[in-house]
Amino acid sequence: MGKHEAAHIVWDWNGTLFHDNEAIIGATNAAFAELGIEPITMEQYRALYCVPVPKFYERLIGRLPTDVEWELMDGTFHRYYAEHRVACALTTGAVELLTGWRSSGRSQSILSMYVHDELVPLVRGFGIEQHFIRVDGRTGPSGGSKAEHMVRHLGSLTGIEARRTVVIGDAADDAVAALHVGARAVLYTGGSHNRASLEQVGVPVVDTLEEAVAEAERLAA
Repeated sequence: MGKHEAAHIVWDWNGTLFHDNEAIIGATNAAFAELGIEPITMEQYRALYCVPVPKFYERLIGRLPTDVEWELMDGTFHRYYAEHRVACALTTGAVELLTGWRSSGRSQSILSMYVHDELVPLVRGFGIEQHFIRVDGRTGPSGGSKAEHMVRHLGSLTGIEARRTVVIGDAADDAVAALHVGARAVLYTGGSHNRASLEQVGVPVVDTLEEAVAEAERLAA
């Protein structure tokens, strides 16, 4: 198998393949309202968002939420998001890129921090499940980092080498998870972080998924 055939992409879902920005900001502000926090704009969200999510809340309210507050906000966020994600679509050009990568004999998978039992039918509903050798969502409690999940994800992919793997995501945490397992990362500016936030991570930053795939091909070669 040659270099190109061996390259593997691990895709992030929310904010990357799935353009759900409006549902995310709406759910975030619904969660904030539970504690009387003023709503924020998408621009503010993209400048301040970080993982783990409680740290993001700390940036806004000046302290970490209590366990009770976190459970309340987390529950509200997920209820609102579930109601409003139905109006969201795949990112422009995603289907063509997924099809092209698979058609060229290379593999790809999804690792998301979105709950697994919700993620799998959502991916299936868009008719793209066949493009991935594995689709993994979060199976534990929310609020953590993707790094620990990435270890399990790559470990479950037979014959996939970390050094030939590139993670494509929209958050700094995607790059942290990639580096944690010895993979590469490309970060996309269309999701949860603005360019200034992403450029601090020290990995390639692009404005389109097409650019992300081209950069992944270069990095994995």
